[in-house]
Amino acid sequence: MKEAKELLEKYKSGKCSPREKLLLQKWFHHLNEDELTGLTETDLKAAKKEFRKKIAAEISTSSLHTLWPRVISAAAIIIIISIGTLFYLDYIKKSKVKHVISEAQNDISPGGNIATLTLADGRKISLTDAENGQLAEQSGIKISKTADGQLVYSISNSKNSSQSLSYNIIETPPGGQYQVVLPDGSKVWLNSASSLRYPVRFSGNERKVEISGEAYFEVAHNSKMPFRVINRSQIVEVLGTHFNIMAYPDESSTNTTLLEGSVRIIKENKSKVISPGQQTRVKNGDIDVASVDVTQVTAWKEGYFMFKNEDIQSIMRQISRWYNLEVKYEGPIPEKVFGGKISRTRNVSEVLEILESTGSIRFKIIPGDSKGRERRIVVMP
Repeated sequence: MKEAKELLEKYKSGKCSPREKLLLQKWFHHLNEDELTGLTETDLKAAKKEFRKKIAAEISTSSLHTLWPRVISAAAIIIIISIGTLFYLDYIKKSKVKHVISEAQNDISPGGNIATLTLADGRKISLTDAENGQLAEQSGIKISKTADGQLVYSISNSKNSSQSLSYNIIETPPGGQYQVVLPDGSKVWLNSASSLRYPVRFSGNERKVEISGEAYFEVAHNSKMPFRVINRSQIVEVLGTHFNIMAYPDESSTNTTLLEGSVRIIKENKSKVISPGQQTRVKNGDIDVASVDVTQVTAWKEGYFMFKNEDIQSIMRQISRWYNLEVKYEGPIPEKVFGGKISRTRNVSEVLEILESTGSIRFKIIPGDSKGRERRIVVMP
C-alpha cells in the first residue's frame, strides 16, 4: 500500500495534478459502496482526520468551494478516500491485466427469497413455488405467504387451539433467505443455509424457538412470557429486543449481537448479559464479550456484504453460502485482510472482480453442470 499512502500525502501537501484532483472528485461522488480497501484501520483513521482538516482549509481559502460541496457531507468520507486510492492504482493496471474470472463463460446469480416450510403433519411446502396467500391453518393459526417474501402466522380462531404444541420448521438453502412473522408478532429474518423451528402457537410461560445458521430477531415484548432462542452452543433469553445470532457450524464461534434492549446468553453454568452494541462469542465453553459495529453484523439483512479487517477465508464462507457454491484454494492462502461494502444483488463474478481489484488475490469460476452441481470458486494468490 506504499503507492496509496503516497497519493494521500500528495493531496494533503497540495501536489496533486489536475487529473488526480479530478479523479478524487469522481471517487467521492461515485464510489460510496461496492468497493474494497486494503488500508489498515490506523491508515483510515489518520487519513480521515487529515483529509477533513485539509478540505476544510481549502474551502475557506480557495475556489475549491464549488468543487467539493458534496465531499464534506459524505458520511463515508474515509472509506471513499481509501477506495479511490486503490482504484487509481487499479485504473492504471486494468488495460494491461486480464482477470482470470473474466474468462468464465457462465456466471452465478445471487441468492433470493428461497425456503421450505415443513408443517406439523410432515407436509413440505416450497415457499419459492407456492402462490401468495393462505398456505395452511393449524391450531387456530392461519399461515400465509406475502408477495415480498414473508411467511406470516396470524390468529384465525382463538377457540380452536390445540392443547399440545405443534411445531413448524422453515429452512433456507445456500443461496436462500426468508422472513417469518411468528404468532406473537415477533419477526425473524433467516440468512442463507439456516433453519428455524418454532411452535405454531406460543403457550405456557415461555416462547421458545430453535435455530441453526444465522438469524436476525425483532422480538415482541411480553414480560410474562420470555422469549428464548436455542442453538447448539447456547440459550439466549430476552423479553423484547433486536438482536442477531450467527451460529453456523463452520464458524469458530457462535456470535450474538445486540442492537436494542437487553439479552442474557447462557452456556451451561455460565451466563452474560450484554448491552446494545455488544457481542458475545461462545467458543470452547467460554463466553467473551466485545463491542462491535452492529451495521457490519446485520449488513446481510440490508442486502450487503460488509467486511472490516476480514481475512479471505471468512469472506469466502459468506460468499459460498449466498451463491451456493464450493470454495477451493490453490497455493498458499493470502494473509491480507479486507474492508468495504458490496451489494448482495450482484452476480458472483462482479463481487470477485471487486476483491481482485486490490491486486493481491485472483479467482476462477467453475460453473459446474447444467444443474449447478460441483460449481465452485478457485482462490489463487
